Amino acid sequence: MKQLTAGLLGSTGAVGQRYVAMLDDHPFIRLETLMGGESAGKMYGEAARWLSPTEIPRAAARMKVRSTSPENAKGCDLVFSALPSEAAERVEPRFAKAGFNVITEASARRMDEHVPLIIPEVNPSHLSLLDVQRKRTGWRGSIVATPNCTVTGLTMVMKPLLGRFKLRKVVVTSMQAISGAGFPGVPSLLITDNVIPYIKNEEEKVADESRKILGVAAGGSVSPANLELAISCNRVPVVDGHLETLYAEFSGAVTPAAATKALTRFRGAPQELHLPTAPEHPIIVRTEHDRPQPRLDRFAGSVPGMSVVVGRVRNGIGRNSIQLTLLSHNTIRGGAGTAILTAELMAAQGRLGR
Repeated sequence: MKQLTAGLLGSTGAVGQRYVAMLDDHPFIRLETLMGGESAGKMYGEAARWLSPTEIPRAAARMKVRSTSPENAKGCDLVFSALPSEAAERVEPRFAKAGFNVITEASARRMDEHVPLIIPEVNPSHLSLLDVQRKRTGWRGSIVATPNCTVTGLTMVMKPLLGRFKLRKVVVTSMQAISGAGFPGVPSLLITDNVIPYIKNEEEKVADESRKILGVAAGGSVSPANLELAISCNRVPVVDGHLETLYAEFSGAVTPAAATKALTRFRGAPQELHLPTAPEHPIIVRTEHDRPQPRLDRFAGSVPGMSVVVGRVRNGIGRNSIQLTLLSHNTIRGGAGTAILTAELMAAQGRLGR
């Protein structure tokens, strides 16, 4: 694969740090430019309040953080964005207009008609929207979005069920880790010894984004999947790892064994292409009665944190329903990891480079 250079917006934040760590020894993507706001002008090792238990990568620590300007990304083949949504809405189009391929985690443009919302195993064909995007905006570059961290694991589990069976209704309750709120996150006096049964706009995002990802891209837009979704989101005192319970109803009969088989066999384009950040098994099904658990399973898989772990697959109310529990690492599979995997897929398709 051709060697690529990348810039990173929002490099000092919690998710930005995941990019720095995961790209440190990447086989063909080299992180060349770190950009930030208040941290601009400082050495990255000084500017970033490093949150990982592993050491900050030596090369990154010695890099100077540059201001958030397309001029400072000159020479980069792509730009990752870990910016907050408000800043992303303002900044990212400037980079796309200047010719950069931007892969963003921000919610600002996820639901835009011509912006692909990508999970590489689930809807790689949606990258075809980029041709229409460039025509309509006049951008020389592009913007590709990755989903809300709760959506990623959920949609990966729904995809093989939708493909194998006639999925029609889903009821989900999430138990979301505090790292999903970014740094410094939820105040300790609110979350310690507590569960907060509300996350602003989260339930709407999960429903809308899931339908778009599972929909069909044609004619320059996406027809959302015809799914009934009922979502309840909760913040819980776990550092990393979003746990979700799922109740699914189908048009016909389904068994736990058949559902387990579909989930276990699920593969996508990243596995077929042997992309470096693609786990061998995107979904791992456990048979113990008390798994998955965030502390035990959030780093599961051949690429730690990139597999979704499913357990407690069992009968629902009738023959046409099942229930299960799923876990995904919200800042790896639900964050930097999916964006990096998207970049690898785009590179394999010849969609990167300037």
